[in-house]
Amino acid sequence: MPSLARYIRGIRAVGLKEWWHQMQYIGDVKAGTFVGSDQFGNRYFENLNPEQEVPGRHRWVDFAQHDLNASQVPAEWHAWLSHIRREPPPQDVIMQNSTPSWKAPWVENLTGTRGAYRPYNTVKPKIEAWQPKVAQRGTPLQ
Repeated sequence: MPSLARYIRGIRAVGLKEWWHQMQYIGDVKAGTFVGSDQFGNRYFENLNPEQEVPGRHRWVDFAQHDLNASQVPAEWHAWLSHIRREPPPQDVIMQNSTPSWKAPWVENLTGTRGAYRPYNTVKPKIEAWQPKVAQRGTPLQ
């Protein structure tokens, strides 16, 4: 169980409102510098102090929607979080110049939701169900 001193240090580091937010959603307090945000409203942070953060876990995302779906992170931010890119996307000149103008905005994976892609078949079925022919009484069948 965390000590009272740890709670107080967390409140001093991030403020009461942000401390409460982090305790509700990630169960711990992480303090770092704000690096940027994406089109979904996700906020990205970095803490380079080795005494406060575990090496390799010093970059993190605070999701805007709290279902914590990793497909809500665009590819350029994922590269930064995974240490593939050194600079975050707003500061990375190479990434800004290499993004084509025709590129569509990032869309999260909607599998399992009402917005999921559902293909439909346009081919005539190989087997057709039998449909009985019904005629009025007194008229002969063809």
